[in-house]
Parts: sequence; C-alpha cells; structure tokens
Amino acid sequence: MTDPQIALMMLGLFIFVVLLGFPIAFTLVAMGLGFGYYAYYDPLRMQTLFDNRIFDLFVQNTFSVMSNDVLVAVPLFLFMGYVVERANIVNRLFFSFQLAARHLPGSMAVAALATCAVFATATGIIGAVVTLMGMLAFPAMLEARYNTRFASGVICAGGCLGILIPPSIMLIVYAAIAEISPLRLYAGALFPGLMLAGFYMIYVVTRASLNPSLAPKPKVEDVSIWHVASELAKSFVPLFVLILSVLGAILAGLATPAEAAAVGAAGGLLLAFIYRSLSWERLKESVFLTAKTSAMVCWLFVGSWTFAAVFSYLGGHDIIEEWFLALDLGTVGFLILAQATIFLLGWPLEWTEIIIIFVPIFLPMLSTFNVEPLFFGMLVALNLQTSFLTPPMAMAAYYLKGVAPPHVRLVDIFSGIMPYLGIVIFTMVLLYNFPGIALWLPEYLFGPPSYNN
Repeated sequence: MTDPQIALMMLGLFIFVVLLGFPIAFTLVAMGLGFGYYAYYDPLRMQTLFDNRIFDLFVQNTFSVMSNDVLVAVPLFLFMGYVVERANIVNRLFFSFQLAARHLPGSMAVAALATCAVFATATGIIGAVVTLMGMLAFPAMLEARYNTRFASGVICAGGCLGILIPPSIMLIVYAAIAEISPLRLYAGALFPGLMLAGFYMIYVVTRASLNPSLAPKPKVEDVSIWHVASELAKSFVPLFVLILSVLGAILAGLATPAEAAAVGAAGGLLLAFIYRSLSWERLKESVFLTAKTSAMVCWLFVGSWTFAAVFSYLGGHDIIEEWFLALDLGTVGFLILAQATIFLLGWPLEWTEIIIIFVPIFLPMLSTFNVEPLFFGMLVALNLQTSFLTPPMAMAAYYLKGVAPPHVRLVDIFSGIMPYLGIVIFTMVLLYNFPGIALWLPEYLFGPPSYNN
C-alpha cells in the first residue's frame, strides 16, 4: 500500500472505531502514535525503540495546547456556564418570558425558545440547557396540552443555539484550529445566531396560529405590565448584563476572550451569590466539571493535531484536495460538498470531533476556492446545529428523552426536530446569498480581514 492509501485507511479506521464507542481523544492519540510510528520510522536515526520522531511531535503538540492563549478562554467560559447553570436562574427566566409572551400564539414555546437562547448563550453547554429545559419547560408545555412533537422540537432546537450564539466554546475552538481572531468570529456569529433564533420563534408562532391545537392558548391572567417588568428585571436583566459585559468587552476590543471569560466567571459567581444559590457543594461540582470538560477538550486537541500531522505527512490531505480539484466544482460546488460532508458527519459524531478532526481537512482548500475562513466558519457553525439534531444520533433528543416523562417516545422527539433542520438549512442558504450577515460587523469593528491574527 502507498502512504496516501494508508492515510485514508487511517481515517476510515478512526471513524469505525469511534462508531464502536471508544473515547474520541484517546483513540486519536493512539492512532496518531501508532500510524505515526510507521510514518516517521527511520532505522538510521533510531538508536532505541523510542527514538521515533512521532514522540517528539506528540510532546510538541502537548506543549502547544498548554501554551495556546486562545484556549485559555475555554475553561473560564465553561466555569461561568456551570456556575450559572447551578444558580437556579432558568425557572425564573422561563416564568418571566412566559408572562411577557402570554398574548402570543404558542406563548410557552416562545418563552422556552427565548430562555434557551439566553441560557445557551450564558453557558454554551448544550446538554445542560436541553436537560434543564426538559425538566422545567417541557413538562409545563405537556401539562398545557401542547403537542408532544411540537414541544420536543422547541426544547431540542433551542438548546443547541449555544453552539452558534457568542460567547460560544465552539467558536473558540474553531479560532484555534483556523488560526483566526476569535473576536472576528464572535462578531461574525452574532447576527446569524440571533437570526436563527428569530426564525425558530417565527416558525413556532406561525404554526401555533395556523393550528392552535398544537399549542393551546392558556388562560391569560390579568397581570399588570409593571409586574411583568418586575419579573423580567429580577430574572432576565442580571443575566443579560453578564452576557453583555462579556460579549461587549470582547467586541469593543477592551478585553481578549480569555480576559472577558475571567470576568464572566467572576460575574457568574456574583450572580449565584445574589440569587442565594452559591454553596460549597455547587462550587466544588462546577470546578470538577470544568476541569473534566477542559481536559477532554485539550486532549482532543493534542490527539487531533497529532493525528492530522501524521495524516498530512502520509499524503492524506493531498489526495483529498486533488480529488476536490479534479471534480472542478467551483466555489459554490465546493461549499455545498463540504457542508454536505459535515452534515453527514453530524449523524455519528458531535461538533467537537467534526471541528477538530475534519474541518482542518477543508481549511487548506479555502484559498484555492476563494472562500474566507470566517465565512466558512459561520456556515460550519450553522451546520453544526444539525450534529445535535439529526437522527439517529441526535444527542439533543437523547438528552431530552433522559428527563422526559415515560410516555414520550424517541420517535416523537425526532419528528419534532425535523422542521428545525429545514430552518437551519434555509438559514445557511440565506447566509450564502447574503454573506454580509456574517461579514459586515467584523469588518465594521475590526477592519478588513488579515487572518494572521
């Protein structure tokens, strides 16, 4: 077998092993070291068994991850998210949004989507948002005689918005992979994220208006506007100020993502203290989960960089690029094929594996097809909504199923998710035809792109 053939075998074997359920990070490390030992084997250099250059590469990649300034923001944002998650804010937030939207068709669904968008933005932890909203809003909607499929789709789709809306962990990871400024990515993702959340709400209101049986209108209590304002002030405003301070500091150039994340983590602690939900047990749990998730992300980086280096050294990137070029696709064809590939990868894999392992395969080809890395990142971020929503491995559906009442079937949840997949694809088409949705704000705030910073 030639080296490029071995590289493709390496990639195929990795997908097969992952589908068997092996841990992603350790699979990457093991396969990177195993195939790397073959790729870098040099009998003239090797005095002992461990003289192979793959071990030098592995150490260098580990040090690079440890010293990466961009990745410092990951544990800080995670800590902010876990603290906010445990501050018992979600129930207050959902109740206040429900009061504010009480006159709209599908008011509880609109409130659930708004809560998901805000909470997903504050935490960026998809599983946590879907699980908490599944325990809070989902039973409330079922009790109000909402259609099970309709309510399921709202919770799953809304919970995934944290992938896209900044401050997003996924955008931090993409910035490190693509070597572009996370500030520009945050600015670029703001309008697409809000637009997608808006489309979700428009869909919910429209369907509830056309078919009221899906979302029966509850009895509207005579509540004064001052009471609504008071509830919003106590629940939404503090969390909004926290998000705005973090995101505003980044977009205004006052702080790096890592510095803003540190402020956000401190703000999350202050918020939990104000709501009297800060306890030693909750703090300890937040620190533990932050360390656990951060370690997973860092080892994914170490493993993926080692894997990608070996894959490229064997000629894997070259053969894939040559195949793309041989198709004579043009820019549109390349984008469609790349996004279709990422969409299909979303069935068996989560966004972390897709971003860290497979997106780097496409990045070297962007200049060939005249595609801006930031624009490509926005399309990918939108597309990755589907990695949590596409059956049969739609993790958002399984998160919801885990906390849903026993009578709720997984097939009903899958069915409720499907319209939102269509909305995501429509948003991607809209973004492609109007790239200024993503590119205007970064250029306005930071000037023309250089992609060297």
